[in-house]
Amino acid sequence: MHNQSLPELLRRLWCHISPRRRAQFGSLFLVMIVASFAEVVSIAAVLPFLGALTAPDRIFLHPMAQPLILALNLTEPKQLLLPLTIAFAFGALLSGVMRLLLLWVQTRLSHAIGADISISIYRRTLYQPYAVHVARNSSEVIAGVSGKANGVVRSTLMPMLTIFSSTLMLVFILLALLSIEPMIAMSAFAGFGTIYVMVIVTTKKALVRDSQRINDETNQVIKALQEGLGGIRDVLIDGTQATYCKIYRNADLPLRRATANVAIIGGCPRFVIEALGMMLIAALAYSLASSSAGITSAIPILGALALGAQRLLPVLQQAYASWTAMRGGQASLAEALNLLGQPLPAHADENLPLPLAIPFKDVITLNNLAFRYGKNTPWVLHHGLNLSIKKGSRVGFIGSTGSGKSTLLDIIMGLLNPDSGSLIIDDKAITDKNYRSWQAHIAHVPQAIFLSDTTITENIAFGIPADDIDHARVSEAARKAHIAETIESWDDQYNTVVGERGVRLSGGQRQRIGIARALYKKVDVIILDEATSALDNETERSVIKSIENLDNKVTIIMVAHRLSSLAGCTQVVELADGKIIKNGS
Repeated sequence: MHNQSLPELLRRLWCHISPRRRAQFGSLFLVMIVASFAEVVSIAAVLPFLGALTAPDRIFLHPMAQPLILALNLTEPKQLLLPLTIAFAFGALLSGVMRLLLLWVQTRLSHAIGADISISIYRRTLYQPYAVHVARNSSEVIAGVSGKANGVVRSTLMPMLTIFSSTLMLVFILLALLSIEPMIAMSAFAGFGTIYVMVIVTTKKALVRDSQRINDETNQVIKALQEGLGGIRDVLIDGTQATYCKIYRNADLPLRRATANVAIIGGCPRFVIEALGMMLIAALAYSLASSSAGITSAIPILGALALGAQRLLPVLQQAYASWTAMRGGQASLAEALNLLGQPLPAHADENLPLPLAIPFKDVITLNNLAFRYGKNTPWVLHHGLNLSIKKGSRVGFIGSTGSGKSTLLDIIMGLLNPDSGSLIIDDKAITDKNYRSWQAHIAHVPQAIFLSDTTITENIAFGIPADDIDHARVSEAARKAHIAETIESWDDQYNTVVGERGVRLSGGQRQRIGIARALYKKVDVIILDEATSALDNETERSVIKSIENLDNKVTIIMVAHRLSSLAGCTQVVELADGKIIKNGS
Protein backbone atom coordinates (compact mmCIF):
# COMPACT_ATOMS: atom_id res chain seq x y z
CA MET A 1 0.00 0.00 0.00
CA HIS A 2 2.91 2.39 0.71
CA ASN A 3 3.88 2.21 -2.99
CA GLN A 4 0.62 3.80 -4.12
CA SER A 5 0.87 7.20 -5.79
CA LEU A 6 -0.47 10.32 -4.12
CA PRO A 7 -3.53 10.59 -6.46
CA GLU A 8 -4.43 6.96 -5.67
CA LEU A 9 -4.17 7.65 -1.94
CA LEU A 10 -6.36 10.75 -2.30
CA ARG A 11 -9.00 8.69 -4.14
CA ARG A 12 -8.97 6.20 -1.27
CA LEU A 13 -9.26 9.04 1.24
CA TRP A 14 -12.27 10.48 -0.62
CA CYS A 15 -14.08 7.15 -0.17
CA HIS A 16 -13.81 7.58 3.62
CA ILE A 17 -15.26 11.11 3.64
CA SER A 18 -18.93 11.14 4.65
CA PRO A 19 -21.66 12.52 2.33
CA ARG A 20 -22.21 15.37 4.79
CA ARG A 21 -18.57 16.46 4.57
CA ARG A 22 -18.63 16.13 0.78
CA ALA A 23 -21.61 18.50 0.67
CA GLN A 24 -19.64 20.96 2.82
CA PHE A 25 -16.92 20.95 0.15
CA GLY A 26 -19.52 22.55 -2.15
CA SER A 27 -19.98 25.45 0.28
CA LEU A 28 -16.20 25.78 0.55
CA PHE A 29 -15.91 25.96 -3.24
CA LEU A 30 -18.33 28.91 -3.32
CA VAL A 31 -16.26 30.71 -0.67
CA MET A 32 -13.12 30.07 -2.77
CA ILE A 33 -14.73 31.64 -5.85
CA VAL A 34 -15.89 34.72 -3.92
CA ALA A 35 -12.45 35.08 -2.28
CA SER A 36 -10.74 34.81 -5.67
CA PHE A 37 -13.09 37.43 -7.12
CA ALA A 38 -12.33 39.72 -4.15
CA GLU A 39 -8.62 39.43 -4.98
CA VAL A 40 -9.32 40.63 -8.52
CA VAL A 41 -11.42 43.53 -7.20
CA SER A 42 -8.59 44.68 -4.91
CA ILE A 43 -6.09 44.56 -7.80
CA ALA A 44 -8.46 46.29 -10.25
CA ALA A 45 -9.22 49.08 -7.74
CA VAL A 46 -5.58 50.17 -7.61
CA LEU A 47 -5.53 51.37 -11.24
CA PRO A 48 -8.10 54.19 -10.92
CA PHE A 49 -6.87 55.01 -7.39
CA LEU A 50 -3.26 55.59 -8.53
CA GLY A 51 -4.58 57.29 -11.65
CA ALA A 52 -6.56 59.72 -9.52
CA LEU A 53 -3.39 60.47 -7.54
CA THR A 54 -1.10 61.03 -10.55
CA ALA A 55 -3.31 62.04 -13.48
CA PRO A 56 -6.84 62.93 -12.26
CA ASP A 57 -7.73 64.74 -15.50
CA ARG A 58 -7.22 61.59 -17.58
CA ILE A 59 -9.41 59.55 -15.21
CA PHE A 60 -12.12 62.27 -15.14
CA LEU A 61 -12.38 62.16 -18.95
CA HIS A 62 -12.28 58.34 -19.20
CA PRO A 63 -15.60 56.90 -20.56
CA MET A 64 -15.75 54.20 -17.83
CA ALA A 65 -15.63 56.89 -15.13
CA GLN A 66 -18.67 58.80 -16.45
CA PRO A 67 -21.40 56.74 -14.69
CA LEU A 68 -19.64 57.31 -11.35
CA ILE A 69 -19.18 61.05 -12.05
CA LEU A 70 -22.85 61.45 -12.95
CA ALA A 71 -24.08 59.39 -9.98
CA LEU A 72 -22.02 61.43 -7.49
CA ASN A 73 -22.58 64.74 -9.33
CA LEU A 74 -18.83 65.47 -9.52
CA THR A 75 -17.72 68.67 -11.26
CA GLU A 76 -13.91 68.56 -11.23
CA PRO A 77 -11.12 65.88 -11.35
CA LYS A 78 -9.96 66.45 -7.74
CA GLN A 79 -13.35 65.25 -6.47
CA LEU A 80 -12.63 61.72 -7.84
CA LEU A 81 -9.89 61.07 -5.27
CA LEU A 82 -12.18 60.47 -2.25
CA PRO A 83 -14.60 57.97 -3.86
CA LEU A 84 -11.74 56.13 -5.55
CA THR A 85 -9.81 56.02 -2.25
CA ILE A 86 -12.91 54.58 -0.56
CA ALA A 87 -13.33 52.06 -3.41
CA PHE A 88 -9.68 50.98 -3.14
CA ALA A 89 -9.92 50.65 0.66
CA PHE A 90 -13.17 48.70 0.33
CA GLY A 91 -11.55 46.35 -2.23
CA ALA A 92 -8.58 45.71 0.08
CA LEU A 93 -10.89 45.18 3.06
CA LEU A 94 -13.15 42.83 1.10
CA SER A 95 -10.12 40.81 -0.01
CA GLY A 96 -8.85 40.52 3.58
CA VAL A 97 -12.25 39.53 4.98
CA MET A 98 -12.76 36.88 2.30
CA ARG A 99 -9.27 35.46 2.90
CA LEU A 100 -10.06 35.19 6.63
CA LEU A 101 -13.40 33.54 5.89
CA LEU A 102 -11.73 31.10 3.50
CA LEU A 103 -9.08 30.26 6.12
CA TRP A 104 -11.78 29.70 8.76
CA VAL A 105 -13.92 27.45 6.53
CA GLN A 106 -10.92 25.45 5.25
CA THR A 107 -9.51 24.92 8.73
CA ARG A 108 -12.83 23.97 10.32
CA LEU A 109 -13.70 21.53 7.55
CA SER A 110 -10.23 19.95 7.54
CA HIS A 111 -10.26 19.37 11.30
CA ALA A 112 -13.84 18.10 11.23
CA ILE A 113 -12.83 15.50 8.64
CA GLY A 114 -9.72 14.76 10.74
CA ALA A 115 -11.97 14.07 13.74
CA ASP A 116 -14.14 11.77 11.61
CA ILE A 117 -11.03 9.89 10.48
CA SER A 118 -9.56 9.58 13.98
CA ILE A 119 -12.88 8.34 15.43
CA SER A 120 -13.30 5.86 12.58
CA ILE A 121 -9.76 4.48 13.00
CA TYR A 122 -10.29 4.07 16.75
CA ARG A 123 -13.70 2.44 16.27
CA ARG A 124 -12.49 0.04 13.58
CA THR A 125 -9.43 -0.85 15.66
CA LEU A 126 -11.53 -1.67 18.73
CA TYR A 127 -13.70 -3.99 16.66
CA GLN A 128 -10.77 -6.01 15.28
CA PRO A 129 -10.51 -9.66 16.36
CA TYR A 130 -8.30 -10.46 19.32
CA ALA A 131 -5.83 -12.29 17.05
CA VAL A 132 -5.20 -9.01 15.18
CA HIS A 133 -4.48 -7.15 18.44
CA VAL A 134 -2.11 -9.91 19.59
CA ALA A 135 -0.13 -9.68 16.34
CA ARG A 136 0.06 -5.88 16.28
CA ASN A 137 2.26 -3.47 18.22
CA SER A 138 0.02 -1.08 20.15
CA SER A 139 2.36 1.86 19.43
CA GLU A 140 1.45 1.63 15.72
CA VAL A 141 -2.24 1.84 16.57
CA ILE A 142 -1.77 4.75 19.00
CA ALA A 143 0.33 6.56 16.39
CA GLY A 144 -2.39 5.90 13.81
CA VAL A 145 -5.28 7.09 15.97
CA SER A 146 -3.55 10.22 17.27
CA GLY A 147 -0.49 11.20 15.23
CA LYS A 148 -1.43 9.81 11.79
CA ALA A 149 -4.99 11.15 11.95
CA ASN A 150 -3.62 14.59 12.87
CA GLY A 151 -1.07 14.18 10.09
CA VAL A 152 -3.87 13.61 7.58
CA VAL A 153 -5.23 17.04 8.57
CA ARG A 154 -1.86 18.83 8.55
CA SER A 155 -0.21 17.07 5.61
CA THR A 156 -3.13 16.16 3.36
CA LEU A 157 -6.49 17.87 3.95
CA MET A 158 -5.28 21.42 4.72
CA PRO A 159 -2.63 21.38 1.94
CA MET A 160 -5.08 19.85 -0.56
CA LEU A 161 -7.68 22.57 0.12
CA THR A 162 -4.95 25.23 0.03
CA ILE A 163 -3.77 23.97 -3.38
CA PHE A 164 -7.33 24.04 -4.67
CA SER A 165 -8.05 27.57 -3.40
CA SER A 166 -4.61 28.79 -4.53
CA THR A 167 -5.23 27.44 -8.03
CA LEU A 168 -8.52 29.32 -8.25
CA MET A 169 -6.88 32.52 -7.02
CA LEU A 170 -3.98 32.09 -9.46
CA VAL A 171 -6.40 31.84 -12.35
CA PHE A 172 -8.38 34.92 -11.26
CA ILE A 173 -5.27 37.01 -10.50
CA LEU A 174 -3.60 35.97 -13.76
CA LEU A 175 -6.70 36.97 -15.74
CA ALA A 176 -6.65 40.37 -14.02
CA LEU A 177 -2.95 40.88 -14.80
CA LEU A 178 -3.43 39.73 -18.40
CA SER A 179 -6.02 42.44 -18.88
CA ILE A 180 -3.49 45.04 -17.65
CA GLU A 181 -0.27 43.92 -19.37
CA PRO A 182 -0.56 40.52 -21.16
CA MET A 183 3.06 39.95 -22.18
CA ILE A 184 4.55 40.88 -18.81
CA ALA A 185 1.96 38.77 -16.93
CA MET A 186 2.50 35.66 -19.09
CA SER A 187 6.29 35.97 -18.97
CA ALA A 188 6.31 36.34 -15.18
CA PHE A 189 3.94 33.46 -14.62
CA ALA A 190 5.85 31.17 -17.01
CA GLY A 191 9.17 32.05 -15.37
CA PHE A 192 7.95 31.57 -11.81
CA GLY A 193 6.12 28.38 -12.75
CA THR A 194 9.25 26.93 -14.38
CA ILE A 195 11.28 27.51 -11.21
CA TYR A 196 8.69 25.68 -9.08
CA VAL A 197 8.48 22.77 -11.55
CA MET A 198 12.28 22.41 -11.51
CA VAL A 199 12.32 22.35 -7.70
CA ILE A 200 9.50 19.77 -7.64
CA VAL A 201 11.36 17.46 -10.04
CA THR A 202 14.70 17.71 -8.21
CA THR A 203 13.26 17.18 -4.70
CA LYS A 204 10.76 14.42 -5.48
CA LYS A 205 12.92 11.51 -4.30
CA ALA A 206 14.07 13.32 -1.16
CA LEU A 207 10.45 14.02 -0.18
CA VAL A 208 9.45 10.38 -0.63
CA ARG A 209 12.41 9.26 1.50
CA ASP A 210 11.67 11.78 4.24
CA SER A 211 7.97 10.92 4.14
CA GLN A 212 8.70 7.27 4.90
CA ARG A 213 11.16 8.24 7.61
CA ILE A 214 8.59 10.52 9.29
CA ASN A 215 6.04 7.70 9.28
CA ASP A 216 8.43 5.05 10.64
CA GLU A 217 10.09 7.19 13.29
CA THR A 218 6.74 8.50 14.58
CA ASN A 219 5.87 4.88 15.46
CA GLN A 220 9.28 4.38 17.09
CA VAL A 221 8.96 7.56 19.20
CA ILE A 222 5.61 6.42 20.61
CA LYS A 223 6.99 2.91 21.17
CA ALA A 224 9.95 4.35 23.11
CA LEU A 225 7.62 6.47 25.24
CA GLN A 226 5.33 3.54 25.97
CA GLU A 227 8.13 1.18 26.94
CA GLY A 228 10.08 3.69 29.04
CA LEU A 229 7.09 5.07 30.95
CA GLY A 230 5.18 1.78 31.03
CA GLY A 231 8.02 0.07 32.87
CA ILE A 232 8.99 3.07 34.98
CA ARG A 233 9.38 1.06 38.20
CA ASP A 234 11.96 -1.26 36.62
CA VAL A 235 13.64 1.67 34.87
CA LEU A 236 14.06 3.50 38.20
CA ILE A 237 15.20 0.40 40.07
CA ASP A 238 17.67 -0.71 37.38
CA GLY A 239 18.87 2.82 36.59
CA THR A 240 18.33 2.30 32.85
CA GLN A 241 17.14 5.86 32.12
CA ALA A 242 20.14 6.46 29.83
CA THR A 243 19.27 3.40 27.74
CA TYR A 244 15.68 4.53 27.17
CA CYS A 245 16.81 8.10 26.51
CA LYS A 246 19.13 6.74 23.81
CA ILE A 247 16.31 4.69 22.26
CA TYR A 248 14.08 7.78 22.24
CA ARG A 249 16.86 10.01 20.85
CA ASN A 250 17.63 7.51 18.04
CA ALA A 251 13.97 7.72 16.96
CA ASP A 252 13.28 11.41 17.62
CA LEU A 253 16.35 12.94 15.93
CA PRO A 254 15.75 11.31 12.49
CA LEU A 255 12.07 12.28 12.79
CA ARG A 256 12.93 15.94 13.46
CA ARG A 257 15.57 15.94 10.71
CA ALA A 258 13.14 14.52 8.13
CA THR A 259 10.43 16.99 9.19
CA ALA A 260 12.94 19.85 8.88
CA ASN A 261 13.97 18.67 5.39
CA VAL A 262 10.36 18.77 4.22
CA ALA A 263 9.94 22.28 5.68
CA ILE A 264 13.16 23.52 4.02
CA ILE A 265 12.21 22.08 0.63
CA GLY A 266 8.76 23.65 1.01
CA GLY A 267 10.11 27.13 1.78
CA CYS A 268 13.30 27.47 -0.29
CA PRO A 269 11.88 28.66 -3.69
CA ARG A 270 10.14 31.65 -2.08
CA PHE A 271 13.28 33.73 -1.67
CA VAL A 272 14.48 33.17 -5.26
CA ILE A 273 11.02 34.01 -6.62
CA GLU A 274 10.74 37.21 -4.54
CA ALA A 275 14.14 38.43 -5.77
CA LEU A 276 13.23 37.71 -9.41
CA GLY A 277 9.87 39.44 -8.93
CA MET A 278 11.54 42.60 -7.68
CA MET A 279 13.96 42.53 -10.65
CA LEU A 280 11.01 42.15 -13.02
CA ILE A 281 9.16 45.13 -11.51
CA ALA A 282 12.36 47.23 -11.71
CA ALA A 283 12.88 46.32 -15.38
CA LEU A 284 9.24 47.06 -16.17
CA ALA A 285 9.42 50.45 -14.38
CA TYR A 286 12.49 51.41 -16.44
CA SER A 287 10.81 50.32 -19.66
CA LEU A 288 7.58 52.20 -19.01
CA ALA A 289 9.34 55.32 -17.74
CA SER A 290 11.45 55.43 -20.92
CA SER A 291 8.36 55.33 -23.16
CA SER A 292 6.81 58.42 -24.75
CA ALA A 293 3.91 58.45 -22.21
CA GLY A 294 6.38 58.97 -19.37
CA ILE A 295 6.37 57.94 -15.72
CA THR A 296 2.97 59.48 -14.93
CA SER A 297 1.06 57.02 -17.11
CA ALA A 298 3.33 54.17 -15.97
CA ILE A 299 2.62 54.52 -12.23
CA PRO A 300 -0.97 53.10 -12.25
CA ILE A 301 0.11 50.10 -14.37
CA LEU A 302 3.20 49.56 -12.21
CA GLY A 303 1.10 49.76 -9.04
CA ALA A 304 -1.45 47.25 -10.33
CA LEU A 305 1.27 44.84 -11.48
CA ALA A 306 3.18 45.22 -8.21
CA LEU A 307 0.03 44.53 -6.20
CA GLY A 308 -0.80 41.60 -8.47
CA ALA A 309 2.71 40.18 -8.05
CA GLN A 310 2.48 40.75 -4.30
CA ARG A 311 -0.67 38.59 -4.30
CA LEU A 312 0.48 36.13 -6.96
CA LEU A 313 3.82 35.12 -5.44
CA PRO A 314 2.49 34.11 -1.98
CA VAL A 315 -0.31 32.12 -3.65
CA LEU A 316 2.23 30.27 -5.79
CA GLN A 317 4.38 29.64 -2.72
CA GLN A 318 1.34 28.42 -0.74
CA ALA A 319 0.46 25.96 -3.47
CA TYR A 320 4.04 24.66 -3.67
CA ALA A 321 4.50 24.41 0.12
CA SER A 322 1.19 22.54 0.33
CA TRP A 323 2.37 20.11 -2.34
CA THR A 324 5.60 19.40 -0.45
CA ALA A 325 3.60 18.89 2.77
CA MET A 326 1.39 16.35 0.99
CA ARG A 327 4.42 14.51 -0.38
CA GLY A 328 6.03 14.59 3.07
CA GLY A 329 2.91 13.08 4.65
CA GLN A 330 2.30 10.49 1.93
CA ALA A 331 3.52 7.47 3.93
CA SER A 332 1.56 8.51 7.02
CA LEU A 333 -1.55 8.95 4.87
CA ALA A 334 -1.09 5.44 3.47
CA GLU A 335 -0.85 3.97 6.97
CA ALA A 336 -3.89 5.93 8.19
CA LEU A 337 -5.87 4.66 5.18
CA ASN A 338 -4.83 1.09 5.96
CA LEU A 339 -6.24 1.54 9.48
CA LEU A 340 -9.38 3.12 8.01
CA GLY A 341 -9.73 0.08 5.76
CA GLN A 342 -9.99 -2.35 8.67
CA PRO A 343 -13.24 -4.30 8.24
CA LEU A 344 -16.09 -3.86 10.71
CA PRO A 345 -17.99 -6.94 11.91
CA ALA A 346 -21.72 -7.20 11.23
CA HIS A 347 -22.59 -6.54 14.88
CA ALA A 348 -20.72 -3.19 15.00
CA ASP A 349 -23.89 -1.19 14.34
CA GLU A 350 -26.16 -3.24 16.60
CA ASN A 351 -27.43 -1.69 19.82
CA LEU A 352 -25.96 -3.10 23.04
CA PRO A 353 -26.72 -5.09 25.08
CA LEU A 354 -27.02 -7.86 22.53
CA PRO A 355 -29.86 -10.33 22.86
CA LEU A 356 -28.77 -13.72 24.15
CA ALA A 357 -29.37 -15.35 20.80
CA ILE A 358 -27.38 -18.43 21.85
CA PRO A 359 -29.01 -20.10 24.85
CA PHE A 360 -26.68 -21.89 27.24
CA LYS A 361 -28.59 -24.58 29.09
CA ASP A 362 -26.44 -27.68 29.12
CA VAL A 363 -22.78 -27.94 28.08
CA ILE A 364 -19.74 -26.22 26.55
CA THR A 365 -18.00 -28.62 24.15
CA LEU A 366 -14.49 -28.31 22.74
CA ASN A 367 -14.47 -30.62 19.72
CA ASN A 368 -11.13 -31.71 18.17
CA LEU A 369 -9.50 -28.31 18.73
CA ALA A 370 -6.13 -27.24 17.33
CA PHE A 371 -4.63 -23.76 17.31
CA ARG A 372 -1.48 -21.84 16.45
CA TYR A 373 -0.87 -18.08 16.14
CA GLY A 374 0.56 -18.18 12.62
CA LYS A 375 1.25 -20.54 9.74
CA ASN A 376 4.96 -20.73 10.54
CA THR A 377 4.60 -20.91 14.34
CA PRO A 378 4.38 -24.07 16.46
CA TRP A 379 1.04 -25.49 17.57
CA VAL A 380 -0.12 -24.10 20.91
CA LEU A 381 -3.00 -26.59 21.11
CA HIS A 382 -2.47 -29.86 19.32
CA HIS A 383 -5.00 -31.59 17.09
CA GLY A 384 -7.69 -33.62 18.78
CA LEU A 385 -8.22 -31.65 22.00
CA ASN A 386 -11.67 -32.57 23.36
CA LEU A 387 -13.41 -31.40 26.53
CA SER A 388 -16.92 -30.97 27.90
CA ILE A 389 -17.87 -28.43 30.60
CA LYS A 390 -21.31 -28.84 32.14
CA LYS A 391 -23.37 -25.76 32.99
CA GLY A 392 -23.04 -24.86 36.66
CA SER A 393 -19.80 -26.81 37.12
CA ARG A 394 -16.58 -25.46 38.66
CA VAL A 395 -13.74 -26.38 36.31
CA GLY A 396 -10.08 -25.74 37.06
CA PHE A 397 -7.19 -25.74 34.57
CA ILE A 398 -3.64 -26.33 35.73
CA GLY A 399 -0.36 -26.68 33.88
CA SER A 400 3.08 -25.17 33.50
CA THR A 401 3.75 -21.92 31.64
CA GLY A 402 3.33 -22.48 27.89
CA SER A 403 1.01 -25.45 28.30
CA GLY A 404 -1.81 -23.64 26.42
CA LYS A 405 -4.13 -22.73 29.31
CA SER A 406 -4.65 -19.06 28.43
CA THR A 407 -5.03 -19.82 24.72
CA LEU A 408 -7.69 -22.42 25.51
CA LEU A 409 -9.54 -19.84 27.62
CA ASP A 410 -9.36 -17.32 24.76
CA ILE A 411 -11.00 -19.88 22.45
CA ILE A 412 -13.72 -20.62 25.04
CA MET A 413 -14.36 -16.85 25.31
CA GLY A 414 -14.66 -16.52 21.52
CA LEU A 415 -11.58 -14.29 21.29
CA LEU A 416 -9.66 -16.71 19.08
CA ASN A 417 -10.94 -19.02 16.34
CA PRO A 418 -9.45 -22.53 16.35
CA ASP A 419 -7.50 -23.57 13.24
CA SER A 420 -9.46 -26.80 13.28
CA GLY A 421 -12.27 -28.22 15.38
CA SER A 422 -15.00 -26.12 16.96
CA LEU A 423 -16.41 -24.56 20.10
CA ILE A 424 -19.99 -25.76 20.61
CA ILE A 425 -22.53 -24.36 23.08
CA ASP A 426 -25.18 -27.02 23.67
CA ASP A 427 -25.52 -28.04 20.00
CA LYS A 428 -24.72 -24.66 18.42
CA ALA A 429 -21.25 -24.07 16.91
CA ILE A 430 -19.68 -20.66 17.60
CA THR A 431 -18.76 -18.82 14.38
CA ASP A 432 -17.76 -15.32 13.27
CA LYS A 433 -21.47 -14.49 12.97
CA ASN A 434 -22.65 -15.44 16.46
CA TYR A 435 -19.63 -15.18 18.77
CA ARG A 436 -20.81 -11.84 20.23
CA SER A 437 -24.03 -13.47 21.41
CA TRP A 438 -21.95 -16.13 23.19
CA GLN A 439 -19.64 -13.51 24.73
CA ALA A 440 -22.69 -11.83 26.30
CA HIS A 441 -22.76 -14.83 28.70
CA ILE A 442 -19.14 -14.33 29.85
CA ALA A 443 -17.25 -12.28 32.45
CA HIS A 444 -13.45 -12.48 32.46
CA VAL A 445 -11.04 -11.80 35.32
CA PRO A 446 -7.43 -11.81 34.02
CA GLN A 447 -4.23 -12.08 36.01
CA ALA A 448 -3.37 -8.42 35.30
CA ILE A 449 -6.50 -6.32 35.85
CA PHE A 450 -6.80 -3.20 33.71
CA LEU A 451 -8.10 -0.24 35.70
CA SER A 452 -8.86 3.13 34.12
CA ASP A 453 -7.96 6.38 35.87
CA THR A 454 -11.51 6.92 37.17
CA THR A 455 -13.49 6.08 40.32
CA ILE A 456 -13.92 2.70 41.99
CA THR A 457 -17.58 2.71 40.91
CA GLU A 458 -16.73 3.27 37.23
CA ASN A 459 -14.04 0.58 37.35
CA ILE A 460 -16.39 -2.01 38.83
CA ALA A 461 -19.11 -1.10 36.30
CA PHE A 462 -16.44 -0.94 33.57
CA GLY A 463 -17.70 0.23 30.17
CA ILE A 464 -21.11 1.33 31.51
CA PRO A 465 -21.96 5.07 31.02
CA ALA A 466 -21.76 6.84 34.40
CA ASP A 467 -25.46 7.78 34.34
CA ASP A 468 -26.49 4.15 33.79
CA ILE A 469 -24.51 2.57 36.66
CA ASP A 470 -26.53 0.64 39.26
CA HIS A 471 -24.80 1.73 42.49
CA ALA A 472 -26.55 -0.87 44.65
CA ARG A 473 -25.29 -3.55 42.29
CA VAL A 474 -21.75 -2.10 42.51
CA SER A 475 -21.86 -2.35 46.32
CA GLU A 476 -23.19 -5.90 46.17
CA ALA A 477 -20.42 -6.97 43.76
CA ALA A 478 -17.78 -5.33 45.99
CA ARG A 479 -19.09 -7.21 49.06
CA LYS A 480 -18.99 -10.55 47.24
CA ALA A 481 -15.41 -9.79 46.12
CA HIS A 482 -14.42 -8.95 49.76
CA ILE A 483 -13.36 -5.39 48.87
CA ALA A 484 -16.41 -3.40 50.13
CA GLU A 485 -15.10 -2.96 53.69
CA THR A 486 -11.79 -1.55 52.39
CA ILE A 487 -13.50 0.82 49.93
CA GLU A 488 -15.94 2.11 52.54
CA SER A 489 -13.04 2.93 54.90
CA TRP A 490 -11.63 5.48 52.43
CA ASP A 491 -12.63 9.15 52.56
CA ASP A 492 -14.21 9.18 49.08
CA GLN A 493 -15.36 5.54 49.31
CA TYR A 494 -16.68 4.46 45.88
CA ASN A 495 -15.75 7.84 44.40
CA THR A 496 -12.05 7.24 45.10
CA VAL A 497 -9.97 7.73 41.93
CA VAL A 498 -7.61 4.77 41.43
CA GLY A 499 -4.90 6.47 39.31
CA GLU A 500 -3.49 5.33 35.99
CA ARG A 501 -3.81 1.53 35.75
CA GLY A 502 -4.83 1.51 39.43
CA VAL A 503 -1.40 2.64 40.61
CA ARG A 504 -2.84 3.93 43.92
CA LEU A 505 -4.14 0.47 44.87
CA SER A 506 -2.30 -2.63 46.04
CA GLY A 507 -2.09 -5.69 43.79
CA GLY A 508 -4.65 -7.53 45.90
CA GLN A 509 -7.07 -4.59 45.81
CA ARG A 510 -6.81 -4.35 42.03
CA GLN A 511 -7.49 -8.07 41.72
CA ARG A 512 -10.58 -7.92 43.95
CA ILE A 513 -11.97 -4.98 41.96
CA GLY A 514 -11.50 -7.12 38.85
CA ILE A 515 -13.50 -9.90 40.49
CA ALA A 516 -16.17 -7.38 41.55
CA ARG A 517 -16.34 -6.21 37.93
CA ALA A 518 -17.10 -9.76 36.79
CA LEU A 519 -19.74 -10.20 39.49
CA TYR A 520 -21.38 -6.86 38.54
CA LYS A 521 -22.13 -8.23 35.07
CA LYS A 522 -24.36 -11.01 36.50
CA VAL A 523 -23.49 -13.45 33.74
CA ASP A 524 -23.69 -17.24 33.78
CA VAL A 525 -20.03 -17.99 32.88
CA ILE A 526 -17.16 -16.50 34.90
CA ILE A 527 -13.61 -17.16 33.71
CA LEU A 528 -10.74 -16.46 36.11
CA ASP A 529 -7.28 -16.55 34.55
CA GLU A 530 -5.05 -16.78 37.66
CA ALA A 531 -7.30 -14.05 39.07
CA THR A 532 -6.48 -14.84 42.70
CA SER A 533 -2.71 -15.07 42.25
CA ALA A 534 -2.13 -11.60 43.81
CA LEU A 535 -4.20 -12.36 46.93
CA ASP A 536 -2.88 -13.67 50.22
CA ASN A 537 -3.99 -17.17 51.16
CA GLU A 538 -6.74 -16.12 53.57
CA THR A 539 -8.27 -13.57 51.16
CA GLU A 540 -7.96 -16.04 48.28
CA ARG A 541 -9.87 -18.67 50.25
CA SER A 542 -12.65 -16.22 51.15
CA VAL A 543 -12.96 -14.91 47.58
CA ILE A 544 -12.99 -18.41 46.09
CA LYS A 545 -15.56 -19.47 48.66
CA SER A 546 -17.81 -16.53 47.71
CA ILE A 547 -17.41 -17.46 44.03
CA GLU A 548 -18.22 -21.10 44.77
CA ASN A 549 -21.35 -19.98 46.65
CA LEU A 550 -22.74 -18.21 43.61
CA ASP A 551 -25.89 -19.54 41.96
CA ASN A 552 -25.28 -23.15 40.90
CA LYS A 553 -26.38 -22.15 37.37
CA VAL A 554 -23.21 -20.03 37.04
CA THR A 555 -20.33 -21.88 35.43
CA ILE A 556 -16.90 -21.10 36.89
CA ILE A 557 -13.75 -21.76 34.84
CA MET A 558 -10.46 -21.12 36.65
CA VAL A 559 -6.79 -21.24 35.71
CA ALA A 560 -4.23 -21.50 38.51
CA HIS A 561 -0.66 -22.56 39.18
CA ARG A 562 -1.48 -23.76 42.70
CA LEU A 563 -3.64 -26.85 43.18
CA SER A 564 -4.90 -25.35 46.44
CA SER A 565 -6.63 -22.62 44.40
CA LEU A 566 -8.70 -25.31 42.66
CA ALA A 567 -9.73 -27.17 45.80
CA GLY A 568 -13.42 -26.38 45.34
CA CYS A 569 -13.56 -27.34 41.65
CA THR A 570 -15.78 -30.21 40.56
CA GLN A 571 -13.47 -30.89 37.60
CA VAL A 572 -9.72 -30.32 37.21
CA VAL A 573 -8.02 -30.42 33.79
CA GLU A 574 -4.22 -30.62 33.50
CA LEU A 575 -2.58 -29.37 30.31
CA ALA A 576 0.95 -29.98 29.04
CA ASP A 577 2.39 -29.04 25.64
CA GLY A 578 -1.03 -28.13 24.28
CA LYS A 579 -2.66 -31.44 25.24
CA ILE A 580 -4.96 -32.61 28.03
CA ILE A 581 -3.02 -35.15 30.07
CA LYS A 582 -5.41 -35.45 33.02
CA ASN A 583 -9.12 -34.73 33.46
CA GLY A 584 -10.92 -35.56 36.67
CA SER A 585 -11.91 -34.42 40.15
